[in-house]
Amino acid sequence: MTIRTILVDDEPLAIQGLELRLMSHPDVEIVDKCQNGREAIRSIKTHKPDLVFLDIQMPGFDGFSVVQGLMEVEPPLFVFVTAYSDHALRAFEAQAVDYLMKPVEEARLADTLDRVRSRIAQKRGAEETEKLKEVLAEVAPDAAEGMATGDAEPSAGRFEKLINIKDRGQIFRVDVDTIERIDAAGDYMCIYTGDNTLILRETMKDLEKRLDPRRFQRVHRSTIVNLDLVKQVKPHTNGECFLVLGSGAQVKVSRSYRDVVARFVH
Repeated sequence: MTIRTILVDDEPLAIQGLELRLMSHPDVEIVDKCQNGREAIRSIKTHKPDLVFLDIQMPGFDGFSVVQGLMEVEPPLFVFVTAYSDHALRAFEAQAVDYLMKPVEEARLADTLDRVRSRIAQKRGAEETEKLKEVLAEVAPDAAEGMATGDAEPSAGRFEKLINIKDRGQIFRVDVDTIERIDAAGDYMCIYTGDNTLILRETMKDLEKRLDPRRFQRVHRSTIVNLDLVKQVKPHTNGECFLVLGSGAQVKVSRSYRDVVARFVH
């Protein structure tokens, strides 16, 4: 899998530095380099890359304006690169895959690219499924109808087994099997593994896409639970209930999510 990539930065040295770091990732192909936002929009529409490393602060047309300027087309994945940390919230509101600080650390870049590869694999897998449905609709309508009604279970292989989390200056490789629950805390996720708590900078929506929904289910607006680690269900008032996890922690299931959990917890 080749990741067709565009680099956007008004500082040539910054582009050169990022280009050098990307050389150690042979699946990344740099198809263009741009020095301002308007040039970037034209290049993205022309080359249709998979990924764009995008500087935020550029004269005239900043990184967020580039994203807004691509609303009428299918956008690539964006990784914002900046020397200032105060843009992090807006970056994730813009659905960026990640947010890198200059100078970009090699380990941090590798973590980001792992996330990019996962996103691209999911997207391409969905596209292949749609193509298969179109072919089946012509040559085997009954089989196509079966796919449309969801007869097949989602493949576990499309979901991540390990999640890289940078926390307290270290990178932790977390086996998803050990994740007990996940709580949203503003712009961050608190990942609980029973004996440890790590902070991940990612949206709840994006994290859900990376986890197998047959095991990880949202039981509250801001909480995801690993259903394999639920040891007990305790009824509560007003149609709510509590899930008792392996660590002894108790998680309230709100009424709006109770039916979802009931399909998995018996």
